[in-house]
Amino acid sequence: MATGTRIVACPVADLPPGEVVRVDRPELRAPVSVFNVEGEFFAIDDTCTHADESLAQGWVEDCAVECPRHASAFDLRTGVPSSPPALTPVRTHLVEVVDGDVVVEVGTPRPA
Repeated sequence: MATGTRIVACPVADLPPGEVVRVDRPELRAPVSVFNVEGEFFAIDDTCTHADESLAQGWVEDCAVECPRHASAFDLRTGVPSSPPALTPVRTHLVEVVDGDVVVEVGTPRPA
């Protein structure tokens, strides 16, 4: 992993496919949400860039999460919103499975 803040989000067993975990710790500048999409893990900043809304409370379809407030959807791979009202991407973060844990390198973008 690279130079971000390395955190253990949860054990892999606690994040089955289709589920999300929100991580909010003092050492993070903002909460992070970790999604399991068909066995692949994705981490993004938890807060919608349009409104102060938790994306962990949104709906996941394919590889995107829809904000529960105004329905902008963010691609979990890139952080890019698919439509207004959100125009600014959310940050993505590198995720790895290490010794049975989901580990996030917060501040290190997910490779394209």
